[in-house]
This record gives sequence, structure tokens and C-alpha cells, in this order.
Amino acid sequence: MRSVQDQLSLVAASVVAPRPVQVAISEAQGLLCAEEVVTAAPLPGFDQVAVDGYAVRAVDVALAGTIAPDDLDEIDSGGIEVSRPDGSDDLVVHLPVVGEVAAGSRTPVRLQPGQALRVQTGAPMPTLADAVVPLRWTDGGDQRVMIGHGVDSGDYVRRLGDDVMPGDVAVREGAVIGPAQVGLLAAVGRSRVLVHPRPRVAVIAVGDELVDIDREPGPGQVYDVNSYALAAAARDAGADVHRVGVAVRDKERLREVVEAQVIRSEIVVICGSVGGEVSREVTEALADLGDLEIDRIAMHPGSVQGFGRLGRDEIPTFWLPANPVSALVTFEVMVRPLIRIALGKRQPMRRTVTARTIGPIASVTGRTGYLRGQLMRDERSGDYLVQVIGESPTGTSHLLAELAEANCLIVVDEDVEELETGDRVEVMFLAQRG
Repeated sequence: MRSVQDQLSLVAASVVAPRPVQVAISEAQGLLCAEEVVTAAPLPGFDQVAVDGYAVRAVDVALAGTIAPDDLDEIDSGGIEVSRPDGSDDLVVHLPVVGEVAAGSRTPVRLQPGQALRVQTGAPMPTLADAVVPLRWTDGGDQRVMIGHGVDSGDYVRRLGDDVMPGDVAVREGAVIGPAQVGLLAAVGRSRVLVHPRPRVAVIAVGDELVDIDREPGPGQVYDVNSYALAAAARDAGADVHRVGVAVRDKERLREVVEAQVIRSEIVVICGSVGGEVSREVTEALADLGDLEIDRIAMHPGSVQGFGRLGRDEIPTFWLPANPVSALVTFEVMVRPLIRIALGKRQPMRRTVTARTIGPIASVTGRTGYLRGQLMRDERSGDYLVQVIGESPTGTSHLLAELAEANCLIVVDEDVEELETGDRVEVMFLAQRG
């Protein structure tokens, strides 16, 4: 029986990563950048107003907000009109408003000493103006403005190149492209970017007992659950998924279906009965495409599974159990990390934490257990707490409803048969529900 780690090493060594491609930045979200995006021009490209208000010379409003003397005639205001409103100890500066500069204005405007210009956020700074007084610090006047708070030179101004300068790296190779990166790419004038594309994953279900969900099952038949569940899991991992659906067990037709998917995919997932007559038929049907070996892996559920490299490009191909819970757990442990590696992720594994059990947990000795659990937080200590879902991991591993309630997998070491209440155990996060 092969260990989980040995099987994971075998899987990771088979990764077929799609070549980087140029995509529109609107399609790049969630992908890894495959180039160093170097800025060709400064951002902002000109001195820019950072807040609605009045463009001024800072020296002209230096007295605003300062404590007024008893006699205003003692003030050397440099010709700037100042006053002290009734009931206030602070000075107010009065400036004539000589115009307005809107965002997008293309006409250069020059400010004279002792004047103010009303400005909008994003507007180009007027010549000689070196600061902006926010609207909230004024009376909002149109012809004359009363300013109750001074500013320093450079306040509320976005200087040319404040964000990035020519030659700066805007988005680094290997960075995840999120909303901020998309915005920055747009800001530096990039409409397209080189990315690591989503690996293409094909999901095929095999079994004469399976019918699609738009048909009524006959005697002995069941709905095809796995191709839908595994396609969703692959999509959650970041893959571009093609759900093939149910493939018939006829050898020639099955070979044609798998070969078509191997040609167009970076990963192929087949789900069906592993280890019985079906597995012999499938491996025989695919023999000329490559070796798809059935092995026993020291894990539960999902100890019997298949893996191989098929086709001219040796595409990693998984064969997962027919049991939906076993199939999904095996996917989480084996297939998802390969998708994440193909995406270029530096940390392909799910996040794990150590939690304290709040009840006994039974496992199967000799196999690493991946048991459905509920993870929670102790409000007082902040410790993670976990409880197993289901009475027995060996007797109820087929219950899909219990997996749907789980938010984690409890990872029990292969040499542990039972955990007692209060024991510490590693826990793997599952996709969070909104």
C-alpha cells in the first residue's frame, strides 16, 4: 500500500502546465501574472487634484486656523484678507475665487498670488498652486471663499509619478491578478497581460448504472452525481472545466471519449467503479493511450484509486472511486493540488490549522484519515475546535449530505486509531460557504 505522500509526489511530478497566454485584463482576474509589467510612463501622468476643494498657494492660507490676536491690525497677512468670526478664536482667510478647473480639463490655468481656484478631484493642478484646501474646510463660496484651516505645500495633491515612475514594476511575475492589479494594469495603459491560464480539466463518469439528472432513473439506475460534483470541485480549484458526463463502457467508444479529452486537456478525471470488472475493462480500453494503474493508497476514504499519464503529451489522468464522498475526498487530496501547481500557485495545498477535538474520533489504523468535520472557534481562548460529522468514518463514508455540512477535513495520522476529546489534530479547510 503506497503512502499518501508518495502518491502526491508521483502526481506532482506529472504536472502539465498550459503555456502562458495573452488575455484581456478583464479576463485575467484570479490568474497568475506570467510577466514583469514594467511601467512606460509615470502614474499619475501630471500633478493632480486629490480632493474636491480649492487650489491655493500654501503660503496664502498659512494663517487660516491659527489663534487670532486681540488686535487683527497686528497681523502681517501679506495683503491677504483675514477675519475672526464671532465666537471664534481662530483666524479665517478670505480669497477671491477666480475660476474652476474640472476633471479632464485640457486648458492650462495659472493661479496668481492671493487667489483661489475651485477644483475637482482628478483635475490638473493649476500653475503656481501647490496645495488644495478640502471643501469641508471652507464655506464653499463661488466668488469668494472663507478658509478656516491652513495646508502645507503638497497637501491633497497627487504628484506626477507618485504611484509609479517609468521603469517601475507595476505587476510582478507570479503575482495573483486581483481587482487592484487589474486597476493598476488599466492605469498604466495595459489592455492585455501575459498570464498562466487555467488548466483545462475534463471530467468523465463511467458506469452502466448512471443516468444524467435530466432523465428518470430506471430499476437499478442512479443519477450521475460525480461528474457534476467533481466538475464543481475542479472549478473551485481554479480550472477551466469540461464536464463530459456519462461515458458508455463499450471499449472502443470509451477509448475515443478519453482520447478526445486527453488531446484537449491538461488533467483528465475519470470516476467509476475502481478495482472491479469495470476497472479491468477501462484499463484494457485505454492501454494503447498509456498506463493507468490501479493502486491501494494508505488513506481513507478513497484507498483504491487510479493514476497514469495518457496520450502523446502524457496527460495526468485520475481514476476516482464511484462513491461520491470518496471521489470528492480523493479529489481534494490528490487532484486539487495538481490543478493549483498547474496554475503556478506557490502553495498548492489547502490551508491547515491545528484544532482541539470536542469529542472522540475513530479512524482506520494504517491509513491517513480524511474525515468530515465541523471547524469552529472558541470565543474565549481563540483556539480552533473540531468535531467529526457522522458516527463512524468506516461505516458512513458514503453519506454525501454529511460532507455537504462539513467545512473541513480532519487529517488523522495513519498510526492513530482513535483521538480522545481534547486531543490536537490537523484540520484542512474546505471551500467556505457564503
